[in-house]
Amino acid sequence: MLTVRRLADEIEGLLYWAPDWLVSLLFFAIAVVVGIVLHRIAFRVITRLVRDMDLFWRSLVSRTEGPTRLAAIVIMLGIAAPVAPLSLQGTFWVRHILLVCSIALIAWLAHTALHIWVTVYLRRFKLDAEDNLLARKHVTQTRILRRVAAAIIFTVALSAALMTFESVQQYGVSLLASAGAAGLVVGLAFQPVLKNLIAGIQLAVTQPIRIDDALLVEGEWGNVEEITSTYVVIRIWDWRRLILPLSYFIEQPFQNWTREGSALIGTVMIYLDYSVPVDAVRAKVEEIVKTSPLWDRKVVNVQVTDFRESVMEVRILVSASNSGRTFDIRCEVREKLIAFLQQAYPAALPRLRAEIAGPPPLAAERTLDRALAS
Repeated sequence: MLTVRRLADEIEGLLYWAPDWLVSLLFFAIAVVVGIVLHRIAFRVITRLVRDMDLFWRSLVSRTEGPTRLAAIVIMLGIAAPVAPLSLQGTFWVRHILLVCSIALIAWLAHTALHIWVTVYLRRFKLDAEDNLLARKHVTQTRILRRVAAAIIFTVALSAALMTFESVQQYGVSLLASAGAAGLVVGLAFQPVLKNLIAGIQLAVTQPIRIDDALLVEGEWGNVEEITSTYVVIRIWDWRRLILPLSYFIEQPFQNWTREGSALIGTVMIYLDYSVPVDAVRAKVEEIVKTSPLWDRKVVNVQVTDFRESVMEVRILVSASNSGRTFDIRCEVREKLIAFLQQAYPAALPRLRAEIAGPPPLAAERTLDRALAS
């Protein structure tokens, strides 16, 4: 007991003779250590409590270990600040730093909770399913709104942090409220960003495009690979990437082949001689598609759609479950049908026919006389 009291007296003597900044630093170091220890104990207890809960709460606890540790440290530093022998100006700056850390902490927690909720929510939707229309709707809408919410969280946190400094407080107010001349300047400078941000909200609500939609845009066909807060990535069929701003899909026309469903009707045009029996062509096309695993058992049709001088135009319609299968079954019908025609009706394939007429009889005699005279 005497040893402990003697140690306490020695520490008190050292603190008495030590400078105020060193004593304050020691107080803050002790506060940080105590905050880390208390957080570790509380984190283990809470982890055990949520072990049997659903995925959201388990993920929320595990992913917020860093923010909650920072919160514990900030709280302990806030307790130590009034006790530490700081000057008036030192106390002001410590409290100011703790206030900024608190704002950053709240933004960090909000962003983490948003990310966890989106991840857990999207686990119920599978983009690789055969009929993924509902999944594409929810995934697209959720990802765009998550980016918009993250941008709002960052903007509000930055504005609140700036408003704590008197010298730049007006910029924080302008950024948050877009008021006054500074707000107008900021609005004009960030017009492309704000334009794409508003376009992102419109895309999330109206959904003219979704993740994995098949699009025909700028003369290129591909699938929507990614929708960010400013641009859209189109994965073209030959693995190139087409990058377009979000506002493009609000202002420019484009084709969406999977807007309400992924099934499509493919067209095959073939030009044949008038001698070919159309019923035989129709029967062969039906045979081809019925034996093909690409056909969705919905549409198959053969019609003569036009007459021309030397050929007739035959249109073949066949459907498949998605755009890729539609392209493949069109190629399959072309290949097998032309092979059938080459074998069964070779004369039915269009040919260029020409008749070479000889010269008139009188002209032929004159030509012969000239040849004999020479």
